[in-house]
Amino acid sequence: MNATDKKGKVYLVGAGPGRVDLITVRGLELLKAADCVICDKLANPALLRSARADAEIIRVPKRIGADSFTQPQINQLLIQKALEGKTVIRLKGGDPLIFGRGTEEAIALAEEGIDFEIVPGITAGIAAPAYSGISITDRRFASQVVFVTGKEAEGKAESNIDWGLLARFRGTIVFYMGMENLDFIITHLLQNGLPAETPVAVIADATLPTQRIVTGSADSIVENCAQEKIVPPAVIVIGKAAKTDPRLNWFARQPLFGKTIVVTRDEKGNAEFVTKVINKGGNPIEFPTIKTKSLTDRNEFLTCLTKVREYDWLIFTSANGVDFFFEAIAKLGKDSRSLGAAKIAAIGSETANALSRFAVKADFVPCEFTGKALAAELMDFTPLQGKKVLLLRSDLASDELAELLTKAQAAIDNVPVYAVKKNLADGSALAKMLAENKIDWLTFASPSSAKSFFEQIDAESLKSNRVRIASIGPVTSKQLQSLRVRVDVEPAEHTINGLLVAIEEACR
Repeated sequence: MNATDKKGKVYLVGAGPGRVDLITVRGLELLKAADCVICDKLANPALLRSARADAEIIRVPKRIGADSFTQPQINQLLIQKALEGKTVIRLKGGDPLIFGRGTEEAIALAEEGIDFEIVPGITAGIAAPAYSGISITDRRFASQVVFVTGKEAEGKAESNIDWGLLARFRGTIVFYMGMENLDFIITHLLQNGLPAETPVAVIADATLPTQRIVTGSADSIVENCAQEKIVPPAVIVIGKAAKTDPRLNWFARQPLFGKTIVVTRDEKGNAEFVTKVINKGGNPIEFPTIKTKSLTDRNEFLTCLTKVREYDWLIFTSANGVDFFFEAIAKLGKDSRSLGAAKIAAIGSETANALSRFAVKADFVPCEFTGKALAAELMDFTPLQGKKVLLLRSDLASDELAELLTKAQAAIDNVPVYAVKKNLADGSALAKMLAENKIDWLTFASPSSAKSFFEQIDAESLKSNRVRIASIGPVTSKQLQSLRVRVDVEPAEHTINGLLVAIEEACR
């Protein structure tokens, strides 16, 4: 049998309710190993970052324009990829079997003799109330809960929903996919005897930083949602347990909840920054302004590497520099032991943390995370006269640190290990959001990101705007000021964590 004759396996994986880190451990493990990922519209696209770089990604939205897929087409696609011998992930929003049509996909696979596994996901009917502080089985109000679809399958001869039973139900009713039919749902419940004063909560964009909750009674919720312009996806919770207690709405009390924050680092840096923003309840928008490229294949770097044991100090000025340096020596079959007795200095805590990932502990980190402070504090820490120092930096870094160390009579090899290039993209969508005052914060973590950003976005447009500017430190602030951009926040600790803390304090 040829390798291509061997059938693959399909995993029907629940992606969870929206927030990227609410996928199960099993689901994430499979996603990282898959040959092919077939994902629907409700699965958070950020999850695809966890897929292998060479994995085939196929998006299968339903009922959305010319690129939409029907369920039979999706079934056939799963079969086709499995018959190619691939490990296939069918990534579905929420749980595969709760109003997710996973059963139809499983039947199609079973009929073709294709092995499959169903991986449960956190369903929106549980997650949305939990992220709103609503217990759908609060024993004071409800000892039973029922999940109901707000959109039945097209072409059914008659409805499977017993409106009379639901109207009399002494528990919590949770409707999925019901926002477009909210008026219809409420009208049928009221006509069948649901008390008009019954509490109702509608939760849109559940678990995401854009989450919104509209509450009311059965006879007012439709109007309330119309006034708040609530659109799908949303979960509808009906019953006494839906009466919200503001003290329990923990998600909305996150320090950056509801704040839209633009992050402007390179793609890797943005991904880390985005995670931190989401964990504080913020709504991040990625706008990568720079990209980095290793320079470790240059003779200048390779020459220094051959004599690395001769240096008294290695100085790293960024986490990127650390990553590129250790990736380079790993390719040569070496590790931290090749550094010999050289001491290590890091410009700040983030650079020191990057070193720790390679089992290297920084011998010196200045109290203030700037090149000028590093030089001054290092000279106080140890005599540098006659010491051999390898300075590892970006190609755009200032020469200030090298000049100060040279004045201290150290012998400096000033070597760039990576290049920083502009990443020019279409800024029209972001410019539109800025013009409509939909952005709360612009953040800048380096002078290069600031310069590149304002080559794409007109700085003058910010002057009549409510957006605020956060700079990671004095060097970046100086660049922004040279571009005639005001700086509203600069943290005392020049790190991403420090930047977010400063934004939190400003938001209070």
